[in-house]
Amino acid sequence: LISVGFCVSFSKSYDFDFLFLNFFAGNIISILVFASPIKTFWWVVKKKSTENYKGVPYITTFLSTSLWTFYGIMNPDGLLVVTVNGAGAIFQLIYVILFLVYAPKDKKVKTAKLVAILDVGFLGAVIAVTLLAFHGTMRLTFVGIICAGLTIGMYASPLSVMVSFLTKLTDCKPLKSIQYN
Repeated sequence: LISVGFCVSFSKSYDFDFLFLNFFAGNIISILVFASPIKTFWWVVKKKSTENYKGVPYITTFLSTSLWTFYGIMNPDGLLVVTVNGAGAIFQLIYVILFLVYAPKDKKVKTAKLVAILDVGFLGAVIAVTLLAFHGTMRLTFVGIICAGLTIGMYASPLSVMVSFLTKLTDCKPLKSIQYN
């Protein structure tokens, strides 16, 4: 994101090729990030079990990359957005399928319901509303706001774990027994 912001801010003073190459390098790095769970899923397939892994991160990332791919398809300058998020959506779809194949039955049912609600229902609803209710640049604005909100939520969600941890830490009895003068 930093390199994207830098390039967008200073794109008028730099050659288009530099801008494109910088975005291209960012896409390669992003695709490598999407590929990072391959080792995890290699073990899932090898052990034929998801063990304690959770499917939610892969389901939500699949939703996010699918929405960003749709945004890129609608945007005339969206080639790089489509390539990185299209590749990410393919990776995430594979991870979700593997999770569904190797999860225990109770987890499989819950995960399948979540996939149906988010990755089929919500994604389908956004696409339908976008294509039927909006026209022109409002389509990009509508989908862009949803994508940005989802992305912020995904990257901010670990903060809730930190808040929960700090709350439990302050509720700890040894800390409560400390006398402050």
